[in-house]
Amino acid sequence: MNKKYLVTGGAGFIGTNLVEKLIADGNEVIVVDDLSAGDHRDRLPATVQFHKLSICNTVELTKLCTGVDVVVHLAALPRVQFSIEYPQETHQVNVTGTLSVLEAARQAKVSRIVYAASSSAYGDQIKLPLSPDLTPQPKSPYALQKYMGEELMRLWSELYGMETVSLRFFNVYGPHLDPEGPYALVIGRFLLLAKQGKALTITGDGEQTRDFTHVEDVVSAIIKAAEVKTVGSGEVFNVGAGQQTSINDLARMISDNIEYVAARHEPKHTLADISETKAKLGWEPQIRLVEGIKRLRD
Repeated sequence: MNKKYLVTGGAGFIGTNLVEKLIADGNEVIVVDDLSAGDHRDRLPATVQFHKLSICNTVELTKLCTGVDVVVHLAALPRVQFSIEYPQETHQVNVTGTLSVLEAARQAKVSRIVYAASSSAYGDQIKLPLSPDLTPQPKSPYALQKYMGEELMRLWSELYGMETVSLRFFNVYGPHLDPEGPYALVIGRFLLLAKQGKALTITGDGEQTRDFTHVEDVVSAIIKAAEVKTVGSGEVFNVGAGQQTSINDLARMISDNIEYVAARHEPKHTLADISETKAKLGWEPQIRLVEGIKRLRD
């Protein structure tokens, strides 16, 4: 059955991919985005209702949530390094903004909220793969802020009976990623540097590992989280490929022209345990990293 969705941050990287899929499947979609990450409205299907609005504007957001079945909350000021430089600004959007979205949805009696959480909440852990039952150890304001959002989701489910699901995304890449700027996603940045004939810059020794997840797989997980009726009590699920790749190995898939720069403050290794996501959402990734990079290069 087709639904009415409201997607915060719907003009962003993950958002535009999600909205395209929701519209293709016959759903009605409202997009809320303040365009702080750039004006990418041209990527949105023509049938989308677009509203330029801060998620902190609870009054207007409540009006837009009226009659909506599912809110997908993607809006954030992302990136670890940015949050270290601007902790107050990122807290206002990532925590206070999430509270605003929850309250707008509650007042409008929205059935379910799917929240874009982050694998950065894990920090450095002794045990791999990373499973949601591990105690989070955030290493940046962004990681802490995204974890606080999860706790808000859980609490609003417990206190007010709202259906909420949090998805911890692991290093998402794919169409519409932004290769520009100092906080660019690593795959997009590497592809851009290679296209320009420049060296790929790696922080530290390059042996840090990440779990790279194609945005199409992320979109399918979001839709599962919106539709599966046996969840909705504040659960947290990992959305990752379930595979480790070092930054050195990633770079070599793209270019042999590599140089190293100073390490930065970030977890050394990430790897998603997706067993609960498979069992409870019926989801598993379909696109391997080599194939995903090939698609971006073609």
